[in-house]
Formats: sequence, structure tokens, C-alpha cells
Amino acid sequence: MSRYDTNSNQKKKEEDDDKNGAPSADTIRESNCGGGGGGGDKECCSTHLIDGDGNFNVDGLENFMKEVKLSECGLSYAVVSIMGPQSSGMNYYADKSQTTKGIWMARCGGIEPCTIVMDLEGTDGRERGEDDTAFEKQSALFALAVSDIVLINMWCHDIGREQAANKPLLKTVFQVMMRLFSPRKTTLMFVIRDKTRTPLENLEPVLREDIQKIWDSVPKPQAHKETPLSEFFNVEVVALSSFEEKEEQFKEQVANLRQRFFHSIAPGGLAGDRRGVVPASGFSFSSQEIWRIIKENRDLDLPAHKVMVATVRCEEIANEKYSSFVANKDWCELEEAVQSYPVPGFGKKLSAILETCLSEYDSEATYFEEGVRTAKQKQLEEKLLQLVQPAYQSMLGHLRTGTLDKFKDAFDNALNGGQGFAVAASDCTKSFMKQFDEGCADIIIKQASWDSTKVRDKLQRDIEAHAAAVRAAKLSELTTLYESKLNGALAAPVEALLDGAGDDTWPTIRKLLRRETEAAVSGFSVALSGFEMDTQTKENMLSKLEDYARGVVEAKAKEEAGRVLVRMKDRFTTLFSHDSDSMPRVWSGKEDIRAITKTARSASLKLLAVMAAIRLDDETDSIENTLAVALGDVKAGAVTNRSTTSLDSLASSTWEEVPPAKTLITPVQCKSLWRQFKTETEYSVTQAISAQEASKRGNNFLPPPWAIVALIILGFNEFMTLLRNPLYLGLIFVAYLLMKALWVQLDISGEFRNGALPGLLSLSTKILPTVMNLLRKLAEEGQKPASNDAQRNQSSSLASKTFRSGDNDDNSEMTSSSASSGVTSSGNGNEYSSSPSMKDKMK
Repeated sequence: MSRYDTNSNQKKKEEDDDKNGAPSADTIRESNCGGGGGGGDKECCSTHLIDGDGNFNVDGLENFMKEVKLSECGLSYAVVSIMGPQSSGMNYYADKSQTTKGIWMARCGGIEPCTIVMDLEGTDGRERGEDDTAFEKQSALFALAVSDIVLINMWCHDIGREQAANKPLLKTVFQVMMRLFSPRKTTLMFVIRDKTRTPLENLEPVLREDIQKIWDSVPKPQAHKETPLSEFFNVEVVALSSFEEKEEQFKEQVANLRQRFFHSIAPGGLAGDRRGVVPASGFSFSSQEIWRIIKENRDLDLPAHKVMVATVRCEEIANEKYSSFVANKDWCELEEAVQSYPVPGFGKKLSAILETCLSEYDSEATYFEEGVRTAKQKQLEEKLLQLVQPAYQSMLGHLRTGTLDKFKDAFDNALNGGQGFAVAASDCTKSFMKQFDEGCADIIIKQASWDSTKVRDKLQRDIEAHAAAVRAAKLSELTTLYESKLNGALAAPVEALLDGAGDDTWPTIRKLLRRETEAAVSGFSVALSGFEMDTQTKENMLSKLEDYARGVVEAKAKEEAGRVLVRMKDRFTTLFSHDSDSMPRVWSGKEDIRAITKTARSASLKLLAVMAAIRLDDETDSIENTLAVALGDVKAGAVTNRSTTSLDSLASSTWEEVPPAKTLITPVQCKSLWRQFKTETEYSVTQAISAQEASKRGNNFLPPPWAIVALIILGFNEFMTLLRNPLYLGLIFVAYLLMKALWVQLDISGEFRNGALPGLLSLSTKILPTVMNLLRKLAEEGQKPASNDAQRNQSSSLASKTFRSGDNDDNSEMTSSSASSGVTSSGNGNEYSSSPSMKDKMK
């Protein structure tokens, strides 16, 4: 394209026109650019695109595109190439040469849409020589590949001539056209210079005929043998009068021609049916590649070239938009925020950012080949989605954990509020799964088709797992509650019933077990109804509770069976040492110790029979009869030798009619326990017998009758001596008083009640302190002075009181001694012996 001259060289152009005898095509372009004024410099900027040596000016083209803002035009631009024979009115760009070297490019100012003009080096120029047509063909091919309109200057006098100057040019154009695999449809506008008086209507058919002949003479590939010229070219013919002869008409024709370039790419315009247009942003790269391929003398595959250009440019645009997205402030803030907490409106915000990025890509790549543009857009979208997916997953994670936490709180509140477990679980699950779905809808990215089903399923599993854990905990709490109730209702009563073992012990325990079990099972069943479990599971849990109740009774029975010997001894002691009023027995000599012992042992044997086996079922056994026959006391008059069958009945490890699982004490163990029981209680019986004999001896104070008679006969002389000497009677009376005081204070009868030896030992420790106490008191009374009778009477009275007080103290000491003696006797085994009352002592 030509570099348009300003006012400084306008005069030179007019001189060139005069020199050539016709107005130049540059005059037309100048007119189009508004070249006559100084204001056209900015719009009509130009660059030397390809120099005379075929070097492509990449930097110049890039700067040119930036200055004219060509990249913003999309498809709304047109490229016009001007070619023709040397000196056919082409512009002279250099001051020293008339010939255009290489290809120049400029923008036409004031024409819409943006129109780029390329001015090609003239054909058949003398500078290159006649044989050097390589550059001519290369530039022609380049012009056809990139231009929408090719304007060809020709002389009017060459029309119809066989050796005309335009024929080599046309032949060159048609030949290079064959090197395009799928050429774009180009408008060829023939500008007839210096038109003569011959009407254009007559010139045009001749010109078209010449063009057709040239087209037919050009060798064609097999695929285009029959292809008409109109398939590749739109042929337009215009004529311009001579500038020298008809200047005003020339200017008018140029103005009309200029108007035809307005909206040239619109339907009906000069290039209205063009095809295969490269978007303006890819023009630079496309031109470079086309010239490179042409220079390498390779056939130019325009469709493939178009795809290649679209691929490179779309990829560049996609990379730019990806980098722009990565650096986007809103995205960076959103990405940072979503790492810490859920961002409200995440999906809409991110979708808007992505939409903006993709829209910018579409706006810049919209005019490139659709397949390539769509593929690159998809790749860009995939890269962007891959970039934002971690943030989306983080949002899903926040949403899942938040929903799960809310579910747990709501579920616990529902249960604490008294709502049934199954209803609470179902309602809370539906509610919060719905909230999760709504949250997923809020974070959906419009450009992505990501499925949140896996996260939703995980949330569902987490909710179900939590509900199952709470369910298990609640069921465990309920089970523990009712088990503790059963334990409290059964353990103590069963222990008490087994302690007082009798004929109705096990029937009472069975009744208690049945009553408490039914109550617990009923309450437990009502509590379980809120869980909506299946019938089999519910029955299993109720059955386990019943088994637990039975287990409590059995465990308590086994525990008590382990202490059966202690229980037997306690029962024996209670019955043996206490009367029917539960008062301690005093072995006075009237009790039937044998009968009491038999009764106590029978009761203990009854206890052993009750504790021998668990009887929670309504079944009878013969354990009590077996023990009674084998271990019961033999009555007087009975056969002394027991049946060996009775003895052998306990020589077994099982009871008849009693399963081993229900056996608490085996027959062999019963026999061993009874033997040990008798050994440990034998001492108590012996002590009771000894106490009874001592009591009998202590209550008999008078000597035998024969001793009384012997005493009277043998002591008659002494008795008469006393009668004759009353002083002896006084001494005897005083000695009696002293002996009586010692007797009372020492409680001699009480000391010998527990036996002679214990009595003597006890008296030996107390007699000396008692005598010393009496002598001390008598000495104190004798040392007091006798002042007067009143005082003596008073002293006598005080002495009497002191004596009585001393008696009381002595009695207290004797009581203490008696109590000590009683404790000592108890330590020896007679636990329930008792001492005479104080009144008995005084008597």
C-alpha cells in the first residue's frame, strides 16, 4: 500500500501526472485519504511492509496495527491492493526514484469500515529486468491471499491488443491463483486510465473477453479444469478520463470511485461476498506466515493457513485471558476467603468472573475459524475450571461440615425436647439434606457440570452414622436405666428373702421377679416405640432385659450361696441364743438344750436346702428331703446305723431333677459345709451346757441335810459355849457383817455361775483390793475427833452414810466386775450368758 504524500510533495505528484500524460491512482487514494490537507497524517499512517529484497517488516506492521487500532476491528475491515504496469500512474514514494520498491501499506482515512491499502511494485519494470519475475509473482500471490479488492491499473489503448502491457500482469495473477488450494473470492477492479471517446459499454466487453482468454489459457489443476472465472473473482471495470484533458471530470469520477469503497464489505458492496476473512487481531501473524510460505516457494493452502492463524491467535488470546483471570483481584479474594470459611453467593460470584473472562475471549476471538475458536475456548474453560475446582471443593467441604454440625445440634435439641428418636432423625435428615441441596445450588458454577453427588452421599453417610451412634447411645442409656431399675428392685429384696430362707422363699422370689420384670419390660417397650425398630430387634432387646432380670436374681443367689456357711451359723446363733421373744437366753437350768439345738440346726439345714439350687421355674425338687434324711439328727430310739443309701445320696456332684446350670451347692459341698457347720457350732452348745450346770450349782446355797444334822450334833458344845459367853456372839456378828459385805461386793455367787475355775480366778484378782478398801474406810472413820454429842451423832450419821455409800461403790465395782466376767465368758464362746440383776445381788 502506498505512503500518501502530504502538501509538501503534492506538486511533485502533479508534475508526475503531467509527465506520464494521465492522472495517477495515487490521486484517487489521496482523495480518499483527504490527502490535500495537513490533518490527514494521523489517520493515513503508513509503513513499508515488504522491502525490495523481500524482507517482511514485522515491527513496522505491529506498530502500524497499534496506531490504527486494527486489532479492535474484528472482521470489520477491508484490504485493497493496487497493482499495474510500470508507470501506469503508480505513486513515487522515494524522492529519487519513480518506482515503488516492494509493498507499502497505509490506512485510508475517513472511510468506514477501516480500509487498508497495499501498493505493490509495478510489473515489467526496468529495474528488475524482464526475466526477473519471481518477486512479481510472489507479491501478486501475497496480494490475492490477503486482499478483498485488487485494483489493477491499465491503459485504455492496451484493450484488445495482443501485446498489451496488462496481459503479463493478468497472466501472473491467474497463474498464482492456481497455487491457492482454496482461494478466497476476490474482487478484481480494472481501472482504465485515460479513457478515450469510446464508450465504456464498448470497452468493457472487449476487456472481459481479453480476461476470459487469459483465464482459459492459464494451465489449471484437474479439480479446476471447468471452473469458471466467476468462482474466484468478481470482475469490476471502471474508467477514468485523462487528467490533463478533462481535469474536472477526472476529479468527479475519482470522487464517485471513492464512494464505492464506503461499506465495501457490506452485502452488495465491492467485497460483499468475500469469504475466508482473517480477524483483524490475527492479520499481522497471518500476513507473516503467508509471506514466509510464499518465500519458501510452497503452495499456499489458505484453509489450512486460516486454521493455523486461528489456532495461534486463539491460543494467545486464551493464555492472555487465563493469566488475566489468575491475577483477577475478585478471584484472588474469593479463593483466599473460601479456604477459611464458606462464602455466601460463591457460585454466582465465581460464575460472573468466569463469564467475564470467557466473554472477553469470545469478543477477541469471535472472528477466527469457528472450530478452532470453539476448541480453544473449551480448553480455556477447562483450564479455568481446573483452576477453580479446589475452591469449589472447599466450598462443598464447608457446606458439608456446616450442615453436619447443624444437624447434630438440631437432632440433639429435638431429642432433648422429648421428640421420638425415629421422628427426630427423619425430620432432621430431610431438613438438612434439603439445606445442603439448596447450598449446592448456591455454589453451582454455571460453566461447570460438576456433580456433588459424592459429597452429598458422604454427608448422608455421616448423618446416618451420627444418627446410628446416637441411637446406639440412647438405646444403651435406656437399657442401662432399666437394668439399674431392675437391679435396685431385685438385688436387695432377693438378698433379704434368701437370708430368711423358708418354704416360701423361692415362690416369693419368682413372684417378685415376674412383677418387676413385667413392669420394666412394659416401660422399656414404650420407650423403644419411639425408635421405630423392627419387631424382631425389639423382641430381642426385651428378651435381653428379661434375661438380665433373671441374671440379677441368679447372681445374687450365687453370691449368697458363697456365704451360706456364715448365714447358717448366724441363723443357728440367733435361734440358739435367743428365746421366742428375741431376748438373750439365760441358761438357768430349766432349758432343754437338746431340743433348742435341734431346732436351730434344722433351721440352718433349711437354709442350706434353700440355697442349694436356683428355683426360678415352677419345678419341684427333693433337695430338702435328701438333706433332711442325710444330715438330720437321729431321734432317740431310732436305728443307730443309718442307711448307706442316705449317706451315698450326698456322694454326688449333681442333684436329681436339678440341671447343673441351676445348681449352687452340690451334694458333696453340702455334706462338707454341714460338717464344718456342726464343728463350729459345737462349742456354743458345750458352753451352754456348762453355763446351765454352773447355774444349778450357784442356786443351791444350803448344805445337804446330813451335813446339817452332823453340824448340830458335833457343834452342840460350841453352841453352848456361845450361849454362856455373849462376847463371842458379838465377835461372830461382826465377822458375819464383814463376810456379808465381802460377799455382796465380790458377788461370789455370780462369779461361780460360770464355773468354779473362772470364779476362783476372778475372786483372786478382786479380794485384796476389796478388803483394803474396807479397811481404809474404817480407818478414816476412826481418825475423826469426837467434839460433842451432836457432832458424834452427826459423825455417826455420816459414818453410816459413808458405809452405805461404800457399799454402793462396792456394788458398782461388783457390777463392773460382773460385766467384765460376762465379757470374758463371751470371749470364751458363751455369747448369750447373762448376769443377775442388781436386786438379785442385794438379796
